[in-house]
Amino acid sequence: MDKDYLPFHPNPSKPTYQAPAGAVDAHCHVFGPADKFPYHPKRKYTPCDASKDQLFALRDHLGFSRNVIVQASCHSTDNAALLDALQTAGELARGVAFIDDSFTIDQLQTMHDAGVRGVRFNFVKRLVDSTPKDVFLSIAEKVKTLGWHIVVYFEAPDLEELIPFLNELGTTIVVDHMGRPDVAKGVDHPDFERFLGFMADNENVWCKVSCPERLTLQAPDYSDVVPFAKTLVERFPERVLWGTDWPHPNMKSHVPDDGHLVDVIPMIAPTTELQQKLLVDNPMRLYWA
Repeated sequence: MDKDYLPFHPNPSKPTYQAPAGAVDAHCHVFGPADKFPYHPKRKYTPCDASKDQLFALRDHLGFSRNVIVQASCHSTDNAALLDALQTAGELARGVAFIDDSFTIDQLQTMHDAGVRGVRFNFVKRLVDSTPKDVFLSIAEKVKTLGWHIVVYFEAPDLEELIPFLNELGTTIVVDHMGRPDVAKGVDHPDFERFLGFMADNENVWCKVSCPERLTLQAPDYSDVVPFAKTLVERFPERVLWGTDWPHPNMKSHVPDDGHLVDVIPMIAPTTELQQKLLVDNPMRLYWA
């Protein structure tokens, strides 16, 4: 792994918060192991190995039932590690793949049969090379035939120019990590107001109220991120998801304790009804229906 890469927490705490039965960690990854599933030669970073067995052990430790495993950029379009994890988990996991325009409908159907239900478009320039918009639109047309959705990852300042393109996709969109707001600017800043407006204007847009560890300015106290996530959960209770982001790739400030991340959930979803929707009903409807 890279010299400055921070491995995931070796011994996360047991959360005080008890998730409802059937809870889904709707954003996590598997990396390698590299000797079996090599990282892509043109990757932007080299992580530590984070295997399916370690992921599933964490799931059980945290009191969750299911995972949605998202293909990470370090493996690029080689989804072998993801598919292997899905085949092991069976009905306890679903996947979000990373593909290019060369993938055929038959290949996508094979992935669908393994549990893939979406593709990820990454617009964070420090993580991936830029892809022409027409390529993304071509991919979107292919995956629509299987009923898949599109996960998009971008940073808050980029949303304004992305909105016309996102509106062209014509399918369900899931935004990673609340569109990465700058929490120092507060919930009333035009950047976050723009994101709220985007969700209000488009009933096909969902978001993950995840990754306080990436957004906070006061780790490991994530209270500065809570108002953003709580606003989204209360305003769009039917279109929010939550995930650990394990094994937390490219963290620089600290190594997150996954048990502590789970304990943030009742702060952003303060009622049992909101927690049920966030952790069970919404992910089950999107990934298992």
